[in-house]
Amino acid sequence: MKYQKLNNGVEIPMLGLGVFRMEDEKVAYNSVRKAIDLGYRHIDTAKVYENEEPVGRAIRESGISREELFVTTKLWNEDIANDNAAKAFETSLKKLGLDYVDLYLVHWPIKDKYVSIWKEMEKIAQSGKARAVGVSNYQENHLQKIVDLRSLMPAVNQIELHPYLSQQPLVEFCTQHNIHVESWSPLCANKNNLLQEQSLNEIGEKYSKTAAQVVLRWNIERGLIVIPKSSNPIRQAENLDVFDFELTVEDMQLIDALNKDLRVGPHPDEVGF
Repeated sequence: MKYQKLNNGVEIPMLGLGVFRMEDEKVAYNSVRKAIDLGYRHIDTAKVYENEEPVGRAIRESGISREELFVTTKLWNEDIANDNAAKAFETSLKKLGLDYVDLYLVHWPIKDKYVSIWKEMEKIAQSGKARAVGVSNYQENHLQKIVDLRSLMPAVNQIELHPYLSQQPLVEFCTQHNIHVESWSPLCANKNNLLQEQSLNEIGEKYSKTAAQVVLRWNIERGLIVIPKSSNPIRQAENLDVFDFELTVEDMQLIDALNKDLRVGPHPDEVGF
């Protein structure tokens, strides 16, 4: 496993497990337990995933010390709109059964709330119950509102990012402001035939790796944190096995060339939930 140091000094594993759409408690619990057994140390959940309780139980019962694990959860839109960050955060901690989380994110940018909700996130950071705070799905125009505050900078911006949506301008903006980028849906949610791309499979053949492993490695080589989602232990193990090879400059250029600004999720400026 490789780690990155966030802008407040907290270290984050560069690859973690996402648990989106694991509403079934048994699936969520077993997926997290198996992932931790395989060596995952970074688990990413959210209030809206409705699985904080089984995820937290799996973490507590894993046999791994809390200090070795990196846990993320997120503030949902309804609580952002209603200025309910503090109460929502405490509810998430209670459901997780944890004294603190390692990263707490604003899940989506909500119009007219960029500044006010960030001030609430700063208070949560000051409480010590979140080792770092950040945002998710923020574009440059949203982030600029926070940058202009000249106060606490988000540690992370978690965004949809995969070879069909490379987000290079946004990545560069975040890097300029020392905000680490984290990729959700890094395999394009197994849609649009990304993993059938000839270039990805040809690159994979060179290293005896799958197209999915090549994509995850592409993220890591770009310096991005990546959180593939899987409840399948075979896939979980495969996704974790990306730290024993490196892509060439030519490999990276071939993957970069796949970009078509194609989203599998909503555009953050058009979010309707």
